[in-house]
Amino acid sequence: MTTNGTILVGTVGQGIMMSPDNGERWMRAGVSQGMHSDCICRALLSDPRQPEVVYAGTDMGLYRSDDAGIHWQLQDNAMKGSVVWVLTQDPNNPEVMFAGTGTPSTPGLFRSTDSGKSWDLRPMDIAEYCINVGIPRFTGISVDPTNSRNVWAGLEVDGFRRSTDGGDTWTRVQGPIANMDVHNVLVVEGPPKTVFILVNDEVWSSTDEGESWTPLGVDDVFGLRYPRGVASKPGDPGTLFVTMGDATPGTTGNVMRSTNAGQSWDKLSLGSQPNSAMWTVNMQAWDPDTVLAASRYGYLYISDDGGDHWSKSWREFSEVSSLAWLPEQ
Repeated sequence: MTTNGTILVGTVGQGIMMSPDNGERWMRAGVSQGMHSDCICRALLSDPRQPEVVYAGTDMGLYRSDDAGIHWQLQDNAMKGSVVWVLTQDPNNPEVMFAGTGTPSTPGLFRSTDSGKSWDLRPMDIAEYCINVGIPRFTGISVDPTNSRNVWAGLEVDGFRRSTDGGDTWTRVQGPIANMDVHNVLVVEGPPKTVFILVNDEVWSSTDEGESWTPLGVDDVFGLRYPRGVASKPGDPGTLFVTMGDATPGTTGNVMRSTNAGQSWDKLSLGSQPNSAMWTVNMQAWDPDTVLAASRYGYLYISDDGGDHWSKSWREFSEVSSLAWLPEQ
């Protein structure tokens, strides 16, 4: 990497792994750092105004770190004791945050309007039981970067929802997407402004606020049929990344990139073949050319040139669910 920083890797059963020197050395946040033993970390979110402030969604609730992941404190809020699967912030007003809980705890969508100091559960009709996962869980929440009143959320396996009042109320989105196994949701400014819905066998897009939807045809375009993660490049909303696999956990995967808001896509060369589906991808505003991507079973890939070239970390992890990169303090 051209810029020094800290890498955080959220894992299933090994807590949060941290490297303070871009992957040279690694340590695990444990009990002495305030994190519970054998933590399952489903989500990581760093505050764009204060990179050293990081939130972690875990199997015991929401944690916060004020020193870039060195120490953690379990937050005493309505999500305490629940599994937090998803975290996101309003790009126009970072004081507004959303969190989604679920499997095996009760699914719910929570909102904070004071930078995570307090949270309230928003009303939403959610199935009590879904095929394949049992209790559903949130897998994606995205705030429209051009209109904070519009918020989209997806559940596995209970379809997707939309709010047009900033998260006060939610409605189930009806339309041609019959597959309720939602893996992720992203709204990009474009042009054109586009809503992307990732289900377990397709990527759907809408350029008219969800009035109509178009399937990408991932089998032909991506060469694999299992999309999982999606992210847009900060400061360049036309550049998107999608992580793919052949199944879950799968035997291989790839990372796809679009530089024209999803109109066309290129497969990126990772340098070495993943050992399972590529699962998650992450970029941060303070260095948008630094891209992290990880496979389900613990391969971490790092790019410092926007995805043109990649290197695989020497450290391999247990199951990976989330990533974050923080600049040197």
